[in-house]
Amino acid sequence: MRTFFGLTSSYIKDVYEQMFFMNYTGNWSLTELYNLPVGLRRWFVEKTIKQKEDEIEAREKAQSANQVRR
Repeated sequence: MRTFFGLTSSYIKDVYEQMFFMNYTGNWSLTELYNLPVGLRRWFVEKTIKQKEDEIEAREKAQSANQVRR
C-alpha cells in the first residue's frame, strides 16, 4: 500500500533488509544506519557483497589448487 507522502512497503522492506545485512556483517548500530545517507548505505551493501563473493572465489581457487597438488 502506498500513501500520498509515504514510502511503499516494498521500499521500507528493502531498507530494513539493508540495515539488517549491515548490522549482521559489519556490526553497525541502528543509529549509524538510520543516519547514513541512502547512497552511501547502498554503496556499503554492494561493496560488502562484492568483497564476500571475491573471498569465496579465492577460497574455492585455493581449495582446488590444493586438491590438484595431492
